Amino acid sequence: MKILILNGPNLNLLGTREPEVYGSRTLEDLNIYIRDYFKKTELEFVQSNHEGELIDQIQKAEGSYEGIVLNAGALTHYSYAIRDAIAAVSLPVMEVHLSNVAAREDFRRNSVIAPVVQGSISGLGAYGYVLAVRAIAHQAIHKG
Repeated sequence: MKILILNGPNLNLLGTREPEVYGSRTLEDLNIYIRDYFKKTELEFVQSNHEGELIDQIQKAEGSYEGIVLNAGALTHYSYAIRDAIAAVSLPVMEVHLSNVAAREDFRRNSVIAPVVQGSISGLGAYGYVLAVRAIAHQAIHKG
């Protein structure tokens, strides 16, 4: 099984960016944490600050992965282009946020990608990624 984990804008700053909100774990620490849970699952990690790169990764994932875990960062709240890319692929996509976006600023409470993803996990920190990978694996195993 192969799953793509996409991290959007500013997630490369984890560990130093608002540690009171996002914790002290770096993006590399986060990737290692997730990989340690899934010894038999091939995980590919991509981070980009560029909307088009995330869209390209979503489009290329078809046929290569069983699913996508996506933390689109702030793009979650306004990127209809990412929303349309998700809708265009047949892969399950799980939306993940490290912080509880419902408990933050008003603009963070709206996700334009939520209607086209399989599910959303918010506020569970790094463990949210683990749950998202498990959900995709479960769906892949129990298809049909």
